[in-house]
Amino acid sequence: MESKVFHHALTIRQDVCIGCSHCMRVCPTEALRVKNGKAELYENKCIDCGECFRVCPTNAIIIEQDDFSKIYNYNYRVALVPSILTGQFSDEITASAVTSILLKLGFNEVVEVETSVELLKEEINSYIANKSHSKPVISSFCPAIVRLIQVKFPSLVENLMLLKPPLDITSLYIKKKLQERGISDNEIGIFYITPCAAKIAAIKSPVGEEKSEVAGVINMNLIYNKVLKSLVHLSETEKGLSGRKDCLTDSGLIWSLTNGEASQVKGRSLAIDGVYNIVEFLEKLENEEISDIDFLELRACDESCAGGVLTTGNRFLTVERLHKRVEANKDRELKGFGNRILDYKDFLKSRIPIGEIKPRSMMKLDEDMAKAMKKMERSNRLMCFLPGIDCGSCGAPTCQALAEDIVQGKAAISHCIFLQKTMEQTHKLHPDHSFRIMEKIWGKDRFEKNCNKIDKSKRYH
Repeated sequence: MESKVFHHALTIRQDVCIGCSHCMRVCPTEALRVKNGKAELYENKCIDCGECFRVCPTNAIIIEQDDFSKIYNYNYRVALVPSILTGQFSDEITASAVTSILLKLGFNEVVEVETSVELLKEEINSYIANKSHSKPVISSFCPAIVRLIQVKFPSLVENLMLLKPPLDITSLYIKKKLQERGISDNEIGIFYITPCAAKIAAIKSPVGEEKSEVAGVINMNLIYNKVLKSLVHLSETEKGLSGRKDCLTDSGLIWSLTNGEASQVKGRSLAIDGVYNIVEFLEKLENEEISDIDFLELRACDESCAGGVLTTGNRFLTVERLHKRVEANKDRELKGFGNRILDYKDFLKSRIPIGEIKPRSMMKLDEDMAKAMKKMERSNRLMCFLPGIDCGSCGAPTCQALAEDIVQGKAAISHCIFLQKTMEQTHKLHPDHSFRIMEKIWGKDRFEKNCNKIDKSKRYH
């Protein structure tokens, strides 16, 4: 079941990091600090939303992926692609051309993740109709949001929908179908092409499940570049493949976009995208300021998966292109042509539920409740002395974060630059000591006259 520590797809390259604090300021869970002139990740608080990756000016934050050559460890290789992959490319590059190139790159089959959406829709509506489930039911589609709720809103964990997302259901379908063709389990390699870091983390350490059926993860920007390079070698027939029909239904095509899921749910539902919008909304929900909602579709990225940190195309154009695909299928009689997943309905339905999702105690100040309460009281007292302007000069994103670090032994009150000055005035802190503290937080380089460090920062913007 769930491991005690989150797996993280985000890594900070200490040799490239300049300790600029951009990442620290945008993190929605205050999971970053600056120490010794470098960014440091508090792993228990990180939800892999990728906001730090977006703003890093030096590319010091990287997102791990499996080596592409890993696909050759398997005799039968399946590329599991989200519908938004094709939306990354301009209109003249068809979904068929992208599929042709993926097959040329070494995959035996290409399957779209949303193949299982029609099956899942029924299960979601049955789940919401069940009065024993806490309302509003919160979608478990976006793994960054699942982790956000586990870490920052533990009282709302019971609202998370305990159903697998399309990624996991489609993987089960693929594996079952191939096994029936006589291909053994260890010969099948399903590789997910991901638009975000959170899905990598969810595959490597699933929530509510023991393991994922996915053998590896490849970042979408890598595949995007490979497709562009391979286009020149593609024949006109391969680019067009005019006989190919869309395997996805209209619902499947737009499922990963904002309102793709909520629009299919009966009852009052809301779709919210953007992690900061979601934090604001969940705070109101936690405070019982919002009621009478049956379902919440919450996606960490703006425009949902179309705005994932590993996408290359403009998110608004991606949304437009997918809606064009829906429009192009409008008059087609057999929507979902070629999708045989409903033949496996009984097999898959019994496997769609997932196990209990538990709150993560990462925000607790101590495992011992009595000690945690004392630390909280001390933290509150410290706030009376801290300036309350969240300047970040101490290397923590807010005064509250510094107070919590202090009571956990990770920082000292003298890290606050305002209190340093007060302590110097009252001779409780020598100016030399005060200077050394700031050097320890921001690094010695920051206090040296060096015009190149400014040029270096600008160069990466």
